[in-house]
Amino acid sequence: MLEYELWGNTLESWGISILIIVGAVVVVKLISLFSRKVLKPFITRTPNHLDNVIYYSLESPIKFAVMLLGIWIAIHRLVYPDNFVKTIDNAYRILIVLDITWVFARLIGGLLEIYLRKDSTGQTHKMMPIIKRTALVLVWIIGIVMALSNIGVNISALLGTLGIGGIAFALAAQDTVKNIFGAFTIFTDKPFNIGDTIRVDSFEGTVIDVGARSTKIMDYDKRIITFPNYKITDANIINISSEPKRRVVLNLGLTYDTTPEKMKEALDILKAIPERVENVSSNPSDTTAVFTNYADSALVIMYIYFIEKQGDILGVTSNMNMEILSSFNKAGLEFAFPTQTVYIQKDEIE
Repeated sequence: MLEYELWGNTLESWGISILIIVGAVVVVKLISLFSRKVLKPFITRTPNHLDNVIYYSLESPIKFAVMLLGIWIAIHRLVYPDNFVKTIDNAYRILIVLDITWVFARLIGGLLEIYLRKDSTGQTHKMMPIIKRTALVLVWIIGIVMALSNIGVNISALLGTLGIGGIAFALAAQDTVKNIFGAFTIFTDKPFNIGDTIRVDSFEGTVIDVGARSTKIMDYDKRIITFPNYKITDANIINISSEPKRRVVLNLGLTYDTTPEKMKEALDILKAIPERVENVSSNPSDTTAVFTNYADSALVIMYIYFIEKQGDILGVTSNMNMEILSSFNKAGLEFAFPTQTVYIQKDEIE
Protein backbone atom coordinates (compact mmCIF):
# COMPACT_ATOMS: atom_id res chain seq x y z
CA MET A 1 0.00 0.00 0.00
CA LEU A 2 2.88 2.35 0.74
CA GLU A 3 4.03 1.88 -2.85
CA TYR A 4 0.80 3.37 -4.17
CA GLU A 5 1.56 6.53 -6.14
CA LEU A 6 -0.34 9.78 -5.67
CA TRP A 7 0.52 12.74 -7.97
CA GLY A 8 3.77 11.08 -8.99
CA ASN A 9 4.97 10.19 -5.47
CA THR A 10 4.41 7.14 -3.31
CA LEU A 11 2.41 7.26 -0.11
CA GLU A 12 5.61 6.49 1.74
CA SER A 13 7.29 9.61 0.29
CA TRP A 14 4.26 11.74 1.16
CA GLY A 15 4.27 10.37 4.68
CA ILE A 16 7.97 11.07 5.21
CA SER A 17 7.55 14.64 3.94
CA ILE A 18 4.62 15.19 6.29
CA LEU A 19 6.68 13.81 9.17
CA ILE A 20 9.51 16.20 8.29
CA ILE A 21 7.08 19.15 8.45
CA VAL A 22 5.69 17.86 11.77
CA GLY A 23 9.26 17.49 13.01
CA ALA A 24 9.95 21.13 12.05
CA VAL A 25 6.85 22.19 14.03
CA VAL A 26 8.09 20.20 17.03
CA VAL A 27 11.54 21.80 16.79
CA VAL A 28 9.91 25.25 16.70
CA LYS A 29 7.87 24.39 19.81
CA LEU A 30 11.02 23.18 21.58
CA ILE A 31 12.84 26.39 20.66
CA SER A 32 9.93 28.44 22.04
CA LEU A 33 9.90 26.41 25.25
CA PHE A 34 13.68 26.71 25.69
CA SER A 35 13.68 30.45 25.06
CA ARG A 36 10.71 31.04 27.37
CA LYS A 37 11.93 28.85 30.25
CA VAL A 38 15.70 29.32 30.03
CA LEU A 39 16.87 32.17 27.79
CA LYS A 40 14.29 34.84 28.60
CA PRO A 41 14.54 34.57 32.42
CA PHE A 42 18.34 34.68 32.17
CA ILE A 43 18.35 37.69 29.83
CA THR A 44 15.85 39.69 31.87
CA ARG A 45 18.11 39.41 34.94
CA THR A 46 21.10 41.02 33.21
CA PRO A 47 21.52 44.82 33.48
CA ASN A 48 22.53 45.09 29.85
CA HIS A 49 19.64 45.84 27.45
CA LEU A 50 21.56 44.85 24.33
CA ASP A 51 21.06 41.12 24.93
CA ASN A 52 17.30 41.77 25.21
CA VAL A 53 17.36 43.41 21.79
CA ILE A 54 19.32 40.53 20.24
CA TYR A 55 16.96 37.97 21.78
CA TYR A 56 13.91 39.90 20.54
CA SER A 57 15.47 40.26 17.07
CA LEU A 58 16.37 36.60 16.57
CA GLU A 59 13.66 34.58 18.31
CA SER A 60 10.78 34.76 15.80
CA PRO A 61 12.94 34.91 12.62
CA ILE A 62 14.85 31.78 13.72
CA LYS A 63 11.62 29.85 14.31
CA PHE A 64 10.35 31.01 10.91
CA ALA A 65 13.65 29.89 9.30
CA VAL A 66 13.32 26.43 10.89
CA MET A 67 9.83 26.05 9.45
CA LEU A 68 11.07 27.21 6.03
CA LEU A 69 13.89 24.67 6.15
CA GLY A 70 11.58 21.82 7.15
CA ILE A 71 9.05 22.61 4.41
CA TRP A 72 11.83 23.06 1.84
CA ILE A 73 13.31 19.61 2.67
CA ALA A 74 9.85 18.04 2.63
CA ILE A 75 8.99 19.51 -0.76
CA HIS A 76 12.31 18.85 -2.50
CA ARG A 77 12.37 15.15 -1.70
CA LEU A 78 9.18 14.78 -3.75
CA VAL A 79 8.86 14.74 -7.51
CA TYR A 80 7.23 17.77 -9.17
CA PRO A 81 7.16 19.34 -12.60
CA ASP A 82 10.17 21.56 -13.30
CA ASN A 83 8.08 24.74 -13.50
CA PHE A 84 6.60 24.10 -10.04
CA VAL A 85 10.04 23.44 -8.54
CA LYS A 86 11.35 26.70 -10.06
CA THR A 87 8.44 28.62 -8.61
CA ILE A 88 9.04 27.09 -5.18
CA ASP A 89 12.76 27.91 -5.34
CA ASN A 90 12.05 31.55 -6.28
CA ALA A 91 9.54 31.85 -3.45
CA TYR A 92 12.11 30.48 -1.02
CA ARG A 93 14.77 32.90 -2.20
CA ILE A 94 12.37 35.77 -1.52
CA LEU A 95 11.31 34.41 1.88
CA ILE A 96 14.91 33.86 3.03
CA VAL A 97 15.91 37.43 2.18
CA LEU A 98 12.76 38.77 3.84
CA ASP A 99 13.49 36.69 6.94
CA ILE A 100 16.96 38.21 7.16
CA THR A 101 15.41 41.66 6.62
CA TRP A 102 13.03 40.88 9.48
CA VAL A 103 16.03 40.29 11.75
CA PHE A 104 17.60 43.63 10.82
CA ALA A 105 14.27 45.48 11.18
CA ARG A 106 13.70 44.12 14.68
CA LEU A 107 17.33 44.77 15.64
CA ILE A 108 17.27 48.38 14.43
CA GLY A 109 13.89 48.98 16.07
CA GLY A 110 15.15 47.61 19.38
CA LEU A 111 18.36 49.67 19.29
CA LEU A 112 16.40 52.83 18.57
CA GLU A 113 14.12 52.04 21.51
CA ILE A 114 17.18 51.83 23.79
CA TYR A 115 19.22 54.80 22.67
CA LEU A 116 16.44 57.25 21.86
CA ARG A 117 14.85 56.85 25.30
CA LYS A 118 17.93 58.17 27.12
CA ASP A 119 16.92 61.84 26.77
CA SER A 120 15.56 62.92 30.15
CA THR A 121 13.77 65.97 28.72
CA GLY A 122 11.22 63.78 26.94
CA GLN A 123 11.77 65.47 23.58
CA THR A 124 13.34 62.39 22.02
CA HIS A 125 10.37 60.31 23.15
CA LYS A 126 8.21 62.48 20.97
CA MET A 127 10.44 62.18 17.93
CA MET A 128 11.22 58.47 18.29
CA PRO A 129 8.13 57.09 16.47
CA ILE A 130 8.95 59.19 13.41
CA ILE A 131 12.63 58.16 13.33
CA LYS A 132 11.81 54.52 14.03
CA ARG A 133 9.11 54.34 11.36
CA THR A 134 11.39 55.98 8.79
CA ALA A 135 14.26 53.58 9.56
CA LEU A 136 12.02 50.50 9.35
CA VAL A 137 10.53 51.62 6.04
CA LEU A 138 14.04 52.05 4.59
CA VAL A 139 15.14 48.61 5.88
CA TRP A 140 12.12 46.88 4.35
CA ILE A 141 12.49 48.71 1.05
CA ILE A 142 16.11 47.56 0.83
CA GLY A 143 15.09 44.01 1.78
CA ILE A 144 12.32 43.83 -0.83
CA VAL A 145 14.63 45.20 -3.54
CA MET A 146 17.29 42.61 -2.65
CA ALA A 147 14.68 39.83 -2.62
CA LEU A 148 13.43 40.75 -6.08
CA SER A 149 16.99 41.07 -7.35
CA ASN A 150 17.73 37.60 -5.93
CA ILE A 151 15.18 36.00 -8.28
CA GLY A 152 16.42 37.87 -11.36
CA VAL A 153 14.08 40.88 -11.44
CA ASN A 154 15.67 43.82 -13.26
CA ILE A 155 15.63 46.44 -10.52
CA SER A 156 16.75 49.27 -12.82
CA ALA A 157 13.84 48.65 -15.16
CA LEU A 158 11.46 48.38 -12.21
CA LEU A 159 12.66 51.65 -10.75
CA GLY A 160 12.32 53.28 -14.14
CA THR A 161 8.73 52.06 -14.39
CA LEU A 162 7.99 53.39 -10.92
CA GLY A 163 9.77 56.69 -11.57
CA ILE A 164 6.79 58.57 -12.96
CA GLY A 165 4.56 57.32 -10.18
CA GLY A 166 7.20 58.22 -7.64
CA ILE A 167 7.39 61.78 -8.95
CA ALA A 168 3.62 62.13 -8.75
CA PHE A 169 3.61 60.71 -5.24
CA ALA A 170 6.41 63.05 -4.17
CA LEU A 171 4.51 66.06 -5.47
CA ALA A 172 1.36 64.96 -3.66
CA ALA A 173 3.21 64.27 -0.42
CA GLN A 174 5.48 67.31 -0.37
CA ASP A 175 3.46 69.05 2.36
CA THR A 176 3.61 65.90 4.49
CA VAL A 177 7.38 65.70 4.02
CA LYS A 178 7.75 69.39 4.91
CA ASN A 179 5.71 68.85 8.08
CA ILE A 180 7.83 65.85 9.11
CA PHE A 181 11.04 67.83 8.59
CA GLY A 182 9.41 70.71 10.45
CA ALA A 183 8.75 68.40 13.42
CA PHE A 184 12.36 67.21 13.27
CA THR A 185 13.54 70.84 13.28
CA ILE A 186 11.35 71.67 16.28
CA PHE A 187 12.68 68.75 18.30
CA THR A 188 16.32 69.37 17.41
CA ASP A 189 16.46 73.18 17.66
CA LYS A 190 13.95 73.25 20.57
CA PRO A 191 12.62 76.80 20.11
CA PHE A 192 9.95 75.84 22.63
CA ASN A 193 8.73 72.91 24.73
CA ILE A 194 5.27 71.58 25.41
CA GLY A 195 3.66 73.83 28.02
CA ASP A 196 5.49 76.98 26.90
CA THR A 197 3.58 80.13 26.01
CA ILE A 198 4.73 81.36 22.61
CA ARG A 199 3.85 83.99 20.05
CA VAL A 200 3.78 82.85 16.41
CA ASP A 201 3.66 85.99 14.28
CA SER A 202 0.58 87.72 15.74
CA PHE A 203 -0.87 84.65 17.50
CA GLU A 204 -0.18 83.88 21.16
CA GLY A 205 -0.98 80.77 23.19
CA THR A 206 0.30 77.70 25.06
CA VAL A 207 1.83 74.71 23.23
CA ILE A 208 -0.11 71.54 24.14
CA ASP A 209 1.21 69.06 21.55
CA VAL A 210 3.82 68.66 18.80
CA GLY A 211 3.15 65.83 16.36
CA ALA A 212 4.62 64.57 13.13
CA ARG A 213 2.30 66.75 11.06
CA SER A 214 1.18 69.66 13.20
CA THR A 215 1.63 71.67 16.38
CA LYS A 216 -1.38 72.42 18.60
CA ILE A 217 -1.57 75.68 20.55
CA MET A 218 -4.30 76.73 22.99
CA ASP A 219 -5.07 80.44 23.00
CA TYR A 220 -6.27 82.48 25.96
CA ASP A 221 -9.91 81.77 25.03
CA LYS A 222 -9.19 78.01 25.51
CA ARG A 223 -9.52 77.36 21.79
CA ILE A 224 -7.07 74.91 20.18
CA ILE A 225 -5.40 76.13 16.99
CA THR A 226 -3.52 73.64 14.79
CA PHE A 227 -0.50 74.88 12.84
CA PRO A 228 1.29 72.79 10.18
CA ASN A 229 4.84 72.22 11.40
CA TYR A 230 6.47 73.77 8.35
CA LYS A 231 4.60 77.03 9.00
CA ILE A 232 5.84 77.03 12.60
CA THR A 233 9.46 76.67 11.46
CA ASP A 234 9.04 79.42 8.84
CA ALA A 235 7.41 81.87 11.27
CA ASN A 236 8.91 84.32 13.75
CA ILE A 237 8.58 82.62 17.15
CA ILE A 238 8.81 84.42 20.48
CA ASN A 239 9.04 82.10 23.47
CA ILE A 240 7.30 84.11 26.16
CA SER A 241 7.89 81.45 28.81
CA SER A 242 11.66 81.71 28.37
CA GLU A 243 11.80 85.43 29.18
CA PRO A 244 13.30 86.12 32.64
CA LYS A 245 11.00 89.14 33.15
CA ARG A 246 8.02 90.74 31.41
CA ARG A 247 8.49 94.39 30.44
CA VAL A 248 5.49 96.69 30.88
CA VAL A 249 5.32 100.22 29.42
CA LEU A 250 2.72 102.76 30.58
CA ASN A 251 2.06 106.28 29.35
CA LEU A 252 0.46 108.32 32.14
CA GLY A 253 -1.00 111.77 31.49
CA LEU A 254 -1.23 114.47 34.17
CA THR A 255 -3.22 117.69 33.88
CA TYR A 256 -1.54 120.87 32.61
CA ASP A 257 -1.94 122.58 35.97
CA THR A 258 0.58 120.14 37.49
CA THR A 259 3.48 122.12 38.96
CA PRO A 260 7.13 121.11 38.48
CA GLU A 261 7.26 120.10 42.15
CA LYS A 262 4.21 117.85 41.72
CA MET A 263 5.68 116.35 38.54
CA LYS A 264 8.89 115.48 40.42
CA GLU A 265 6.80 113.98 43.21
CA ALA A 266 4.92 111.85 40.67
CA LEU A 267 8.20 110.52 39.25
CA ASP A 268 9.49 109.68 42.73
CA ILE A 269 6.23 107.89 43.60
CA LEU A 270 6.40 105.75 40.45
CA LYS A 271 10.03 104.77 41.11
CA ALA A 272 9.14 103.61 44.63
CA ILE A 273 6.01 101.59 43.76
CA PRO A 274 7.77 98.33 42.64
CA GLU A 275 9.09 97.80 46.17
CA ARG A 276 5.50 97.60 47.46
CA VAL A 277 4.04 95.24 44.84
CA GLU A 278 4.74 91.52 44.89
CA ASN A 279 6.44 89.89 41.87
CA VAL A 280 7.60 93.24 40.46
CA SER A 281 11.35 93.74 40.09
CA SER A 282 12.59 96.27 42.66
CA ASN A 283 15.96 96.62 40.96
CA PRO A 284 16.39 100.37 40.26
CA SER A 285 17.77 99.61 36.80
CA ASP A 286 14.48 97.84 35.92
CA THR A 287 12.30 100.86 36.72
CA THR A 288 12.09 103.97 34.55
CA ALA A 289 9.87 107.02 35.10
CA VAL A 290 10.51 110.06 32.88
CA PHE A 291 8.57 113.15 31.82
CA THR A 292 8.54 112.66 28.04
CA ASN A 293 5.99 114.79 26.27
CA TYR A 294 3.64 117.76 26.17
CA ALA A 295 0.55 116.23 24.59
CA ASP A 296 -2.58 118.08 23.47
CA SER A 297 -4.28 117.75 26.84
CA ALA A 298 -1.75 116.13 29.15
CA LEU A 299 1.78 116.15 30.50
CA VAL A 300 2.96 112.62 29.61
CA ILE A 301 5.06 110.38 31.84
CA MET A 302 6.54 107.18 30.42
CA TYR A 303 6.67 104.50 33.12
CA ILE A 304 8.51 101.18 32.60
CA TYR A 305 8.68 98.29 35.06
CA PHE A 306 9.35 94.53 34.92
CA ILE A 307 7.21 91.64 36.19
CA GLU A 308 9.16 88.69 37.59
CA LYS A 309 8.96 85.33 35.79
CA GLN A 310 6.92 83.64 38.52
CA GLY A 311 4.34 86.42 38.64
CA ASP A 312 0.90 86.24 37.05
CA ILE A 313 0.97 88.84 34.27
CA LEU A 314 -2.63 90.02 34.53
CA GLY A 315 -2.75 89.90 38.32
CA VAL A 316 0.49 91.84 38.82
CA THR A 317 -0.49 94.40 36.18
CA SER A 318 -3.78 95.00 37.98
CA ASN A 319 -2.00 95.38 41.33
CA MET A 320 0.42 97.89 39.85
CA ASN A 321 -2.37 99.95 38.30
CA MET A 322 -4.27 99.99 41.61
CA GLU A 323 -1.13 101.10 43.47
CA ILE A 324 -0.47 103.90 40.96
CA LEU A 325 -4.07 105.11 41.19
CA SER A 326 -4.09 105.01 45.01
CA SER A 327 -0.70 106.74 45.34
CA PHE A 328 -1.57 109.53 42.87
CA ASN A 329 -4.93 110.18 44.57
CA LYS A 330 -3.24 110.48 47.98
CA ALA A 331 -0.67 112.91 46.53
CA GLY A 332 -3.36 115.03 44.87
CA LEU A 333 -2.08 114.25 41.36
CA GLU A 334 -4.80 114.41 38.74
CA PHE A 335 -4.90 112.30 35.55
CA ALA A 336 -5.68 114.27 32.42
CA PHE A 337 -8.51 113.56 30.04
CA PRO A 338 -9.13 115.04 26.58
CA THR A 339 -10.14 118.70 26.96
CA GLN A 340 -10.41 121.71 24.68
CA THR A 341 -10.29 125.39 25.61
CA VAL A 342 -12.04 127.87 23.30
CA TYR A 343 -11.07 131.56 23.44
CA ILE A 344 -13.56 134.08 22.02
CA GLN A 345 -12.54 137.69 21.49
CA LYS A 346 -15.00 140.43 22.48
CA ASP A 347 -14.86 142.28 19.15
CA GLU A 348 -15.80 139.08 17.28
CA ILE A 349 -18.96 138.80 19.43
CA GLU A 350 -19.92 142.42 18.68
